[in-house]
Amino acid sequence: MAIKVGMVSLGCPKNQIDAEHLLGYISKDKRFQIVVDQELADVVIINTCAFIESAKQEAIDTILEFAEFKDQGLKSIIVTGCLAERYKDEIIKEIPEVDVVLGFGSNDLIADSIIKSLNGKKITKFGDQLKMGLNHQRMLTTPKHYAYLKIAEGCDNNCTYCAIPKIRGPYRSRKMEDIMEEAKWLVRNGVKELILVAQDTTYYNYDISSEFKLAQLLKNLAKLDFKWIRFLYAYPERIDEELLYTIASEDNILPYLDLPIQHINDAILKKMNRRTTGDQIKDKIFLIRRILKNAVLRTTLIAGFPGETEEQFNELLQFVKDSDFDRLGCFAYSQEEGTAAALLPNQIDTDTKNLRANTIMLEAEKLVEKRCKRFIDKTIDVIIDYKKNENYYVGRSIADAPEIDCNVYFSSNVPIKNGEIVKVKVEKSEYGDLFGRAVL
Repeated sequence: MAIKVGMVSLGCPKNQIDAEHLLGYISKDKRFQIVVDQELADVVIINTCAFIESAKQEAIDTILEFAEFKDQGLKSIIVTGCLAERYKDEIIKEIPEVDVVLGFGSNDLIADSIIKSLNGKKITKFGDQLKMGLNHQRMLTTPKHYAYLKIAEGCDNNCTYCAIPKIRGPYRSRKMEDIMEEAKWLVRNGVKELILVAQDTTYYNYDISSEFKLAQLLKNLAKLDFKWIRFLYAYPERIDEELLYTIASEDNILPYLDLPIQHINDAILKKMNRRTTGDQIKDKIFLIRRILKNAVLRTTLIAGFPGETEEQFNELLQFVKDSDFDRLGCFAYSQEEGTAAALLPNQIDTDTKNLRANTIMLEAEKLVEKRCKRFIDKTIDVIIDYKKNENYYVGRSIADAPEIDCNVYFSSNVPIKNGEIVKVKVEKSEYGDLFGRAVL
């Protein structure tokens, strides 16, 4: 009888791709059967995130939740991902119910590790982190019509608040031919919307030849049969005219730019080890708007960074009020051990950090709603994610990345398949979501 394996994957799309590679290794082994219902599993793999404190806590809570099932039929718990890479010794020591801890460089040992754990062995494996999964070993977990494609691993930016370089290592670009091979495989598997991810997509290829080649990669991908192509995590200092004109010249590359600017005050940006000033960020936004008239801008901010004064926070708040971002998120600063910012003086108390982040988010809600109202009475393109009921569908506009942004809800008297792109007449907006009817 096949060993039943369940998977829980936490965190970002980059982590989800890692989970898909793990499932790919398992799915090709006849000894295993992948099950969606974890309660039926003999073995559960928990693919964890450890980016900030709340993510670590979610990962630990999930592990402990499954530990309770060890007396109810669950035979093995396997921990992978960022928490495994960062806290391998602590996991084994503090949570004895865990049977296997696998680092990124040992993901290809997942099948062998499952078998050994079922034979009573405790396993920790941490291999060459520079290894990357291959496309033919991947099992997609997204809806069939969209998929993520990782173009690089690790990060060289060394922002003082971020632990990713310590967890994921230095920036390593994938070869362009390997990316193209995987992209063609995704096309053959019915993917209509391709979403490129990396810790910093705009840094792509610099580690190989000291040249930034995201624009060239996008040009090559645009020749494939994707309806939509978007890329996430684009650092403003590396967005240039070549990249913007590439987007403008290709019909299937969406003018969706996700700019993680983090702050606008120069002193705070310097403490964060960011490579832009507030004025340079504003100039870059102006450049984007000049070249891409229909650009959709998204950003993320950090409130309560060590030493952030009321005046500096108010500068950030006013920037949000004055900006024209289409999507905006804000996080309270998380003091991550092992990072330079964790050792800075004048750490701000939790209540103040949360209050500042919440204040930004209230303004962000107003901003998003204001930006969305411009679509009312207009017709927009929408990709269909799923059918809600007989004549009602849920999809996304070009302004909406899956599970990150908002949705478009609309009625249609004609049946529509998932992944189709249809015209929708927008009738109202609410909290960033749009509502309307199909125009067929």
